[in-house]
Amino acid sequence: MNKIKYIIYLSVALFATTSCEDFLNITPDGQAKRDELLLTQQGVEDAMYGVYSQLRSTTLYGQELYFQSLEVMAHNLYCDGNTAIEALGKFEYENTQVKSLFEGIWTAMYKNISNVNSVLNSPLVADATEFPFSIYRGEALGLRAFMHFDLVRLFAEQYTQNPTADGIPYATEYSLNTPDFESLEKNYEHILADLLEAERLLADENEYEDLGNYMLDRQIHFNKYAVWGTLARVYLTMGNKEKAAEYAKKVIADGKYMLKEKTEVKDDVAGVLSRKECLFGIYHSGFYTQVNAKLQQLTSFYSLEIRKDFKDIYEKDGSNGDYRTTAYFSETRLSDSDIRSRLCKFTDIYEQNNNSASRPADLILGINMIRVPEIYYIATEALMDSIPHEAYGYFNAVREHRGLKPFDDTQKLDTAVLAEEYFKEYIGEGQVFFNMKRLNSDISSFDGSTTYKASKNIYVVPVPDIEMDNRN
Repeated sequence: MNKIKYIIYLSVALFATTSCEDFLNITPDGQAKRDELLLTQQGVEDAMYGVYSQLRSTTLYGQELYFQSLEVMAHNLYCDGNTAIEALGKFEYENTQVKSLFEGIWTAMYKNISNVNSVLNSPLVADATEFPFSIYRGEALGLRAFMHFDLVRLFAEQYTQNPTADGIPYATEYSLNTPDFESLEKNYEHILADLLEAERLLADENEYEDLGNYMLDRQIHFNKYAVWGTLARVYLTMGNKEKAAEYAKKVIADGKYMLKEKTEVKDDVAGVLSRKECLFGIYHSGFYTQVNAKLQQLTSFYSLEIRKDFKDIYEKDGSNGDYRTTAYFSETRLSDSDIRSRLCKFTDIYEQNNNSASRPADLILGINMIRVPEIYYIATEALMDSIPHEAYGYFNAVREHRGLKPFDDTQKLDTAVLAEEYFKEYIGEGQVFFNMKRLNSDISSFDGSTTYKASKNIYVVPVPDIEMDNRN
């Protein structure tokens, strides 16, 4: 039995343990059997909630693909004495602990992709064209593309450097039939096809928001704004700046989600979805527990420290008015000579103060997956060469909403400047590493002692051995 077959068996075993996720089992001949739950609207909705719940696992966006592994690889965070994290920071992908980490990510993501496919291939959703099943289909297609895209960004080369490089399997069936590996070019064709169909299916979703139930809290669903934001990400990663700008402008022009004011920066993403800026997030009521232990506490060999020069990066342009410096960081005094900086950006202040009952009712607990500032950065980069005055406008909009002075036309705006802004805005959110990979940037170590030269050796994580071995 190869790895992806094994993943599907694991998926079924897991989903049989909870009521809202108990919707599939496997027949002896290896074909997916539709459970009665997927033959009802409520069953399909429960299945979708199950898919969303798996995204918040610590193996995926509840930790590794958000504030831990990707941040260690970007050298934004580190942990002295933790052998696994030290090996990961040195890009020692043959290390046993590092191999285990990425095998877990690979397995968990494909398991959830197969869960999405079970919904997409169910009788009520397959080829759906009318509400509400068109909404379920649109969300599921968008999620399938989103998950494959992050796998591609980890386990394959950067598209603009080698589009014909080896890609990954693009799974479209809930079945024991293993999809073949395909080229990176083909991966991106599939990603775009799913996203563009999702865009079509979700185009009129706003008309149904007043119906409540599943249509409530669209921020925690893969809505049309999430589709537009992901398309902007994908097109920029492919080097298609025209299309990247087009989709970034769609988000900005629509106006449903917008940049928060500088006075709103503090605590805006502290364990909750940003009211104004979050296009898509994952509901996670237990996020505080994980974040507090890893980022707020000072547990030896476990808690994460911030790169040593982070303050210099925020103050590099001579400005000390960046509201993020007080919103994202705090200090813990162990003694007069030992003051530790902590990344408090995600620490829920209501939980921290044992006062969760006072949290405003409109705040959604969870993880911000796509936020508006990135959309402005994408528009900036996509337009820097073709329409520079527009690029400056988008770039300065974020700066001014973070308390900084705008750039004027005597100050050079390039990808290096943008990369620093990505760091300042997105530290801890798992996006800095992907941005560095896309730009093929060298990586300066957290303590400034080493520079890791950009190469496939650091930017392409090997496909797990167990996947390759079981194909031989």
